[in-house]
Amino acid sequence: MDDTRFYLGFNLVNGIGPARLDRLIEYCGSIAAAWHIAPADALAAGLDAKTAAALMKARRTLDLDAELERVERAGVRLVTRDDAGYPAALAQIPAPPPLLYVRGQISAVDDWSVAVVGTRSPTTYGREATRRIVGELAAAGVSVVSGLAIGIDTIAHTVALEVGGRTIAILASGLDQVYPERNHALAEQIEANGALLSEFPLGTKPTPQLFPVRNRIISGLSLATLVVEAGVKSRAN
Repeated sequence: MDDTRFYLGFNLVNGIGPARLDRLIEYCGSIAAAWHIAPADALAAGLDAKTAAALMKARRTLDLDAELERVERAGVRLVTRDDAGYPAALAQIPAPPPLLYVRGQISAVDDWSVAVVGTRSPTTYGREATRRIVGELAAAGVSVVSGLAIGIDTIAHTVALEVGGRTIAILASGLDQVYPERNHALAEQIEANGALLSEFPLGTKPTPQLFPVRNRIISGLSLATLVVEAGVKSRAN
C-alpha cells in the first residue's frame, strides 16, 4: 500500500512533527501501523495525552482518500521522504519534513542550488548586487532557492527567471495560500520554471512562527546561502 496517505494524515495532526513521527514509526515498525496505533501504545511511544487524543480524533474524522483528492484538485503533488524524488540534500538536515507539497517539478539539477535571502527593503546597491550575482549563478545552471517574500527574495526569483534559469520558492503557508498576494503571478512563473514547495497543509495561513520553520528548508536545499542586507534580527539570519 502507498504510504503517502498516512504521511498526509499525520501532517494534518497538530503536535506531530518529524521527531514524534519518527518515534511512532520506530515503535510500531511502519507508518501504516503507526497511523492505526492504539491509544495506550501512542502514550508508550512518547506522545503526550493531548497529542494522542488529537491523533485518535484525526483517525476517526479524516477521510484520507478525500484529502488526497483535495490535494490533487489543487494541482499539488505530494513527495514523502521515502520517495526517490525527495531532495537528497534536504534528507540530510536534522528533522527533515516527512512530507512535501509541490507545485511544479523538483529536478536532479536542483542538487546544485544556492539560497538567496535578505531584506524586504533593499538599497539600490543591494538590488544591483543581487541582480548581478543571481543572474550569473542562474545562467550557469545553478538553481536559485528563496522564500517569495518582497524585496531580495522577489528579485532573486525574478532574475533567475529572466535569464532562463530554475528557481524554487519555499512557502511558509499552504501552497493554496500564496503570500504575499502581490506575488501570485510570480509564483505561477516559478511553478512553470521550477517549483513551489511547502511542508504545511493546504489552507495553512502564513504566521510569524512558521517562517523560521520554513527557513530550514531553504537552507537545507542549498549548497550555500547568500544573505543580502539582512538586519541582525532578520529571519534570514
